[in-house]
Amino acid sequence: MDPTAALPQPQYATHDVTNQPPPLAPYDASDDPALLEGLRREGADWAEPGIRRLGARAGSAEAQEWGELANRHEPELRSHDRYGNRIDEVDFHPSWHHLMRTAVAEGLAGAAWADDRPGAHVARTAGGLVWGHTESGHGCPTSMTYAAVPALRATPELAKVYEPLLTSREYDPELRVPTEKPGLLAGMGMTEKQGGSDVRTNTTAATPTSEPGVYTLRGHKWFTSAPMCDVFLVLAQAPGGLSCFLVPRVLPDGSRNAFRIQRLKDKLGNRSNASSEPEFDGTVAWLVGPEGRGVKTIIEMVNCTRLDCVMNSATLMRKTLVEAGHHVRHRSAFGARLVDQPLMRNVLADLALESEAATTLTLRLAGAADRAVRGDEQERAFRRIATAVGKYWVTKRGPAFTAEALECLGGNGYVEDSGMPRHYREAPLLSIWEGSGNVNALDVLRALAREPGAADALFGEFAHARGADSRLDDTVTRLRTELTRTDQTGARRLVERMALALQASLLVRYAPTAVADAFCATRLGGDWGYAFGTLPAGSGFGAILDRALPGLN
Repeated sequence: MDPTAALPQPQYATHDVTNQPPPLAPYDASDDPALLEGLRREGADWAEPGIRRLGARAGSAEAQEWGELANRHEPELRSHDRYGNRIDEVDFHPSWHHLMRTAVAEGLAGAAWADDRPGAHVARTAGGLVWGHTESGHGCPTSMTYAAVPALRATPELAKVYEPLLTSREYDPELRVPTEKPGLLAGMGMTEKQGGSDVRTNTTAATPTSEPGVYTLRGHKWFTSAPMCDVFLVLAQAPGGLSCFLVPRVLPDGSRNAFRIQRLKDKLGNRSNASSEPEFDGTVAWLVGPEGRGVKTIIEMVNCTRLDCVMNSATLMRKTLVEAGHHVRHRSAFGARLVDQPLMRNVLADLALESEAATTLTLRLAGAADRAVRGDEQERAFRRIATAVGKYWVTKRGPAFTAEALECLGGNGYVEDSGMPRHYREAPLLSIWEGSGNVNALDVLRALAREPGAADALFGEFAHARGADSRLDDTVTRLRTELTRTDQTGARRLVERMALALQASLLVRYAPTAVADAFCATRLGGDWGYAFGTLPAGSGFGAILDRALPGLN
């Protein structure tokens, strides 16, 4: 018998919980009209049932917990085994593997390259927009695997062996001979400490062996994410100049390649994902593409990963908007629900405009990528410039957006349990990865100067919306003039205006009138403040919120 059973139980009257929202999960991460309409419009309507299914899974309590646990229990480096042998392995929490297994099975890694259906790359992007509601870190290896496929095609004999494995939907985290596994993941090792984005200053040396196409590498990489991937695309200086190489973790004979992980980066965010500094010393590598053409070989890869940066920023915007909307629906202050307070409605509506613009642009870029792969030269030219424009702007908007969404929760949003600090720490990464803001702004200038079809493709896109909104027409006219006189100093202003015009041109064609009009009035017309929540009166808050957050009112 329990001797305490007869004792009076303590009462905690002061601990009653009121005026707090219930858990958000389960919810449907695909319940977003901008996403579903864009999916259909860009040619992947066939994927909608799968996206809806994945959205429900992403918003489940189980998947949300995976994301939280994968970030709480960070990866750990094991440089040696118990006997003192160098093994250079990274241990992950089981939740990481649950997230990865689902992502790969759902085609969010390289599978789109093996899918002949029009819209396959759009479907993959839409899948990322919903599955990313779980957490962002595991999107790094899936993105790199996706981007590695077109680069590897520069050497058909390597692509023949490895592409079927990189496009597989099977996830196998064990380090084994790549060709003996059901599916592979790819990482990348481009940057070095002395150069960063200036990869031409890399000092890693590639020495040819007696076997054609086989080299050994010696050098130290500064940022190499997901070091437990099976193969890596690496830049190194060969006799003929900067070149691209494929580096396996395990060699065909089953022995470990020289891939010495010196440390894991202690990062601001993206904590679930291991980013490492590997050292190469006699590391076996296979040449991808011609010697001296390393940058040209990886350029298609860069287009892919930049698109994923836009996608991940749009995902963080949507995720934090949903969290903010859920909170204000259930929280009251000053005698009314937060959602019924006019100023809070202004903030949410402003965030909703930004989120829809980001999602719509992301899917347009994915559509261009899909059609470019299938030989559409006009779309290829548009993709070339618009991806850099989108990468610059959408990822720049992410940190301010997530900070404002966090603030909607007040002090609760500043507490780790809410999940909002994790999203806030993640947001700056997307602007830094694959070239910071300056790098992308300069890349736009480079495309305008060196690729004659780039400007024509961009203005061709604007032409589809000509006459729909005078503020947009005026912006496009100014852009034509600015293109002829903008130098490096003004690159950011030019690219910002391009991005806003591009988003506006999509919204006036495809979004409801209230959304398009409010976006053009504020982002183009100047009837806006310097912070979110400064929409002009009469912006149609109700219509905007009904679309972005159904059931909020």
